Amino acid sequence: MLQAQILKDQQGTPMGIFIPIKTWERVKFQYPDIESVDIDLPQWEKEFIDRRLELAKHHPERLQPIETLFENL
Repeated sequence: MLQAQILKDQQGTPMGIFIPIKTWERVKFQYPDIESVDIDLPQWEKEFIDRRLELAKHHPERLQPIETLFENL
């Protein structure tokens, strides 16, 4: 179980997260390249996500819970 603390500024806005070092070590063991995962998304992926978000914004009635997908599969 991940035990994390959300760090907030004086106004209560979340600014970061703290996880115990033992938890971080387990994460690094499971995902050895996690510290090098800092690549930016390609532009086509950003545009795809933006289009999907716009569709969801303008047609919220089309959104369904993920459980519905699992039931249909």
